[in-house]
Amino acid sequence: MRERILAYLDWMNDILINPPKDLDYKKLLERHMAEIKFFQHERFIHLIVMFLFAIATVIVLLVTVTNFQISLVALFLALLVLLIPYIRHYFLLENGVQKMYYQYDVIYKRIYPDQVAPTFLKIPKELHMKGINVD
Repeated sequence: MRERILAYLDWMNDILINPPKDLDYKKLLERHMAEIKFFQHERFIHLIVMFLFAIATVIVLLVTVTNFQISLVALFLALLVLLIPYIRHYFLLENGVQKMYYQYDVIYKRIYPDQVAPTFLKIPKELHMKGINVD
């Protein structure tokens, strides 16, 4: 999933920086919305899994403190080892979806340049450096 979201973000940035002359922005916006929904769903699932792992880790830690056993320490460490990558992956998905919202604003503004479309996101640094702006 990591490679997919990073590849999609790069692909979309490339299109927004150097759009093909025959680019249909409305179709691009539809495709982008489908990708946003897909990644939002993925992000939500990973949030649930991460939350459950965090609860299980805390419960095992509390049980270990009250009733020390080596097997509980091993279980705690195993859960902790799994929790850390889940947190990293969730933040990748969260930040990726936030960048996709900004890309959506750029596409929308290119379709409807005269309409006032509020941009709720601060320009992500790497997009600003690449020259992608809403205006």
